[in-house]
Amino acid sequence: MSPISKLTPIAIALVSLAAGLSAPAQAQTLDEVVVSASRAEARSFDAPAAIQTVGREAIQNGGPQVNLSESLVRVPGLTILDRSNYAQDLQVSIRGFGARAAFGIRGIRLLIDGIPASTPDGQGQGSSVSLTSMDRIEVLRGPLAQLYGNASGGVIQAFTKPASKLPQVDYQYYVGDFGLHRADYQFSDTVGDYGIVADYATFSIDGYRDNSRTERKQFNGKLDFNTNDQTRVNLVFNQFDMPLAQDPLGLKEGYINPTAAGTNAVANLTRKIVSQNQLGGSATYTLNQGQSITTRAYYGTRENLQYQSSALWTGLNRAYYGVGIQYNAKTTWSDIPVDWAAGYEFDRSIERRQAGYSPKGVKGKDPSKDPSIAKELSRDEDNQAENSDVFFQATAHVSDQVDVVGGLRASSVRFVSTDYWINAGSPDGSGSASFSAANPIIGLTYFAKENLNFYANYGQGFETPTLAETAYQGDPVTAQFNPNLNASASRHYEVGAKWAPNRDSRVDLSAFQIDSTNEIVVLAGGSGPTSYQNTPGTSRVGWELSASTLLNPHWSASLAASMIDATYSKEFVPPTGKVAAGNKIPGIPQTSVFSELAWTSEPAQSGAKKPLLGTRLSAELVQAGRIYANDKNDFSANGHTIINLSASQRWAMDKAAVTLYARLNNANDERYDGSVIVNQTSAGYFEPGLPRNWVLGVSISAPL
Repeated sequence: MSPISKLTPIAIALVSLAAGLSAPAQAQTLDEVVVSASRAEARSFDAPAAIQTVGREAIQNGGPQVNLSESLVRVPGLTILDRSNYAQDLQVSIRGFGARAAFGIRGIRLLIDGIPASTPDGQGQGSSVSLTSMDRIEVLRGPLAQLYGNASGGVIQAFTKPASKLPQVDYQYYVGDFGLHRADYQFSDTVGDYGIVADYATFSIDGYRDNSRTERKQFNGKLDFNTNDQTRVNLVFNQFDMPLAQDPLGLKEGYINPTAAGTNAVANLTRKIVSQNQLGGSATYTLNQGQSITTRAYYGTRENLQYQSSALWTGLNRAYYGVGIQYNAKTTWSDIPVDWAAGYEFDRSIERRQAGYSPKGVKGKDPSKDPSIAKELSRDEDNQAENSDVFFQATAHVSDQVDVVGGLRASSVRFVSTDYWINAGSPDGSGSASFSAANPIIGLTYFAKENLNFYANYGQGFETPTLAETAYQGDPVTAQFNPNLNASASRHYEVGAKWAPNRDSRVDLSAFQIDSTNEIVVLAGGSGPTSYQNTPGTSRVGWELSASTLLNPHWSASLAASMIDATYSKEFVPPTGKVAAGNKIPGIPQTSVFSELAWTSEPAQSGAKKPLLGTRLSAELVQAGRIYANDKNDFSANGHTIINLSASQRWAMDKAAVTLYARLNNANDERYDGSVIVNQTSAGYFEPGLPRNWVLGVSISAPL
């Protein structure tokens, strides 16, 4: 794809947006509130960072609310690849961090209602977010994200919707291609000082590819109340049950049948079974108008059983918990108003990890081993990860036009692995490792006008390996803890601008450079265990653009576009051969675009909190550039452009509301690779994207 063709979708979208920058004022784009950038409520427009919020209406309009990719595709700088493989979760990266993850989310801090959904080693699951009950999702990129600790390439923070003032029930049901069924039941009410939201959702799909059937059930409940005039308490409980998620694996380049499963997926019944429960709470005590203390605590369990194509099963039984405290204050230092926050966070996860032989997807013994050691288990160990962090962040309002932000986070992370499977064929694989870093950030914001500001930030971050990445070492791979992996260190530079020509329109633009050392990549592996190594250096340079406007009271347009040049800045030599300096880091699309043009039969209303009645029609353009699949860059997925169409009709029936939804995804029926499995050493890199597919839904909201 030529540079000109890469820019074409962006140029088309910019033309449509430019026509609306002088539209009459109605939408409240300036007053959108975020908390992730400053750790306290602030206007998104004033936040000295690249941050976007995806609200309830966008989440609802994005689809059946199964995957974060449905709605977060509209955030620039965030790559979220829907691999249609629920056994491995979404591939999520922010400015390239997290792109190498073979499963789950890593390199990004994930929080739900202020409670961490990432373990101390930086691993998380996007499926933990119950989209049907979320009010909004904030995405923070850049240097300020480094103040969230280990593996903070960015921060994704989700917030459950507030309780309704009166008792209310909501029901949603969706059907779609490939046997998709989605149901959601929700109750909300406020009784005195107590607000409750209870949401239960089910999901099942047969899948587009062979061996890709999935069943999921999820509950998310929130209770908030005041114990007195100064104290607000939030309690959150969520449960995730996935009794079946078949894994179709990746396919090799030039595959003929995109619906086929990868090598040995069917023969060995590759699949995953997951059960997770978490209870958390936070309490905010307001000392006075400018001071507050917030505490949090949580506890959870996760059971994970996976059957692999190599006729091996792996399982873990994890318990995790954590506590935190944060002090917020507004004060004056030398006649300069200062908003600041300081706190401490401790998190720990303890898991029992086991593995064994599973011919044809059934647990058994390995007949190729010595009979004296050919037991049902081939691995049995305890793994522990914990972090202990302190942080400080302050914003000084030096003048009416200048803000200065600074902060520091001191982090200490420790891994311990205790091996119980020790015999003649398996030496003691126990080990431990510790990582620590003190990461500063500093930034400046210049408010040129009430509707225009510029900012510049610098920050340092670090990213430890995950427990899964330290579980094996060497080439050939051996099941021993790897104490030789170092944490990656990064330096982040960012400049940006925010402009709101009127209350209907807003443009955010940022540019960045990130230099890292000791980034972690695959050393050796195959269809089973994988070992990792550090690389000497990487570089990321790019820009991000977000824009939205009302063309007139009935027409709106939005755009999210980004480009990134992510390369290895120094050569290194893994067993597969030399990786030259200048090679692209795999798993990162070089360009991405989301653009939407929407029409509503009813005019937009200033400050509206509920979806409009009547008809809504929209067309979305989603573009992704070339994605390299391995470090040597000899395999890649070509870029693609797809078009999604959606329609909804909302009626008021007395005090109730009924909405019908319809979506046609990939309306142009483009054949493309939805994602790549980075450095898959059997060359099964590619996971096909879905062809043209439809979804129909109904939503009913009624007071009791």
